[in-house]
Amino acid sequence: MLTTILFTLAGIFALMPILNFLSYRVMGGIIRNRREKWDLNICCGKTDGGGVNVDIVKHADVPNLIVVDSIYDLPFSTDQFDNLLCSHTIEHVEDPEAFFNELQRISKEVTLVIPPLWDLSAVLNIFEHRWIFLTFRKEHHKLPNYIKLPLAKAYQEKKGQKIRA
Repeated sequence: MLTTILFTLAGIFALMPILNFLSYRVMGGIIRNRREKWDLNICCGKTDGGGVNVDIVKHADVPNLIVVDSIYDLPFSTDQFDNLLCSHTIEHVEDPEAFFNELQRISKEVTLVIPPLWDLSAVLNIFEHRWIFLTFRKEHHKLPNYIKLPLAKAYQEKKGQKIRA
């Protein structure tokens, strides 16, 4: 019995990098590239969405980049954008509901790309994430149910990480 459990756990841990690659690189890339252009790419990091790119810091030379102080009070008018991409961001923020409400305010269509439950290495990433979204899907247009990632905030604060949002 113990041997079976250990082999099962070993198999799960062996699959985690493959599932993470599939989730972030393959499926995330398909979603990001499905459109020729996103009107707004929020918390863009190093990616160009083809329209306006927004982040809280400048990571790289991204065209049409606007650096903002707060993701909860964005400098855009209501329904200014037709479509908005928020890829792998909402699991990091302090208040997902307030952030999603702000995204809905400024864009007619919001596309969230989040780690699905089957991507365990992303879902359980206490080093960076704060929330677990209770879904097996990668792409969403409404905010899925979520719960706090246990120990994440305490670990991040102990390591001196500041959530700027």
